[in-house]
Amino acid sequence: MTTLAAARGPKGTLSGARSALSGILRTNSGRVGVVLLAIAVFICLFGGFFAPYSPTAVVGLPGAPPGQGHPLGLDFIGRDVLSRVLYAGRSTLLLAGLAIILTYALGGAIGLIAGFSRSMVDPLLMRGIDILLSVPALLVILLFVTGFGSGSFVLVIATSLVLLPGAARIVRSATLEVSTRGYVEAAIARGEPTRSILTREVLPNVSGVVSADLGLRFSWGIILIASVNFLGVGIQPPTPDLGLMVSENRVIIGTNSMAVIGPSLVLATLIVGMNLVSDAYVRQLDRSGD
Repeated sequence: MTTLAAARGPKGTLSGARSALSGILRTNSGRVGVVLLAIAVFICLFGGFFAPYSPTAVVGLPGAPPGQGHPLGLDFIGRDVLSRVLYAGRSTLLLAGLAIILTYALGGAIGLIAGFSRSMVDPLLMRGIDILLSVPALLVILLFVTGFGSGSFVLVIATSLVLLPGAARIVRSATLEVSTRGYVEAAIARGEPTRSILTREVLPNVSGVVSADLGLRFSWGIILIASVNFLGVGIQPPTPDLGLMVSENRVIIGTNSMAVIGPSLVLATLIVGMNLVSDAYVRQLDRSGD
């Protein structure tokens, strides 16, 4: 588990985190992770421009195996699997990205306030976080989607609620440590506004922790969104989605296994690449902090 000392960059500054990040490519796992992540992100964001067919067009027999003109074969209703895979990653990546932004916007604010308040605000906020953390992640999303619908906006909100407790706890722990530093105490003694202290003194010095935590949190967001879509309560057909494709094409796995393997490989590449980059980044920060 990443410690706060490892997560902070040299001198605990954002510039130190950036310097540590530049060292990722000096490690084997970092280089592999960057390559895998770049491939997966490129497929997710720009793959649709190279798709040979429309992702919703029926072009042949359902469940046809890979053949000429269809490298990954056809899906359960006769659509080109390669075309759908090239389109499908975009929704997963963008929804997870939006969920992560919302997670750190809300969770980061809660963690900063709780860790800096030095009052009853801290236990009040964190007990609420603990309650949310005690509920199984998938159950929270399923209840939220069931109650408010299965649109993309609802899925982003639900995923961010699941990821928020962990982010808030990480930021709070870092804020508790940073808030005892001399420069923060000096700012308080000068009578600077709390908002100014948080944004100018505390936030830049916990950014390394957030950066180190980002990869794990983002990977978890992708898994959650893909899982919900796999269960059929997230993004609905005929919209192409990686998790939904795996679920839809289970019925033809005997005749065209690539209809399931294709989207699964994109998901795996994205998650493994993100984790390798994140691990290499944390190790580099740890070396820099020694």
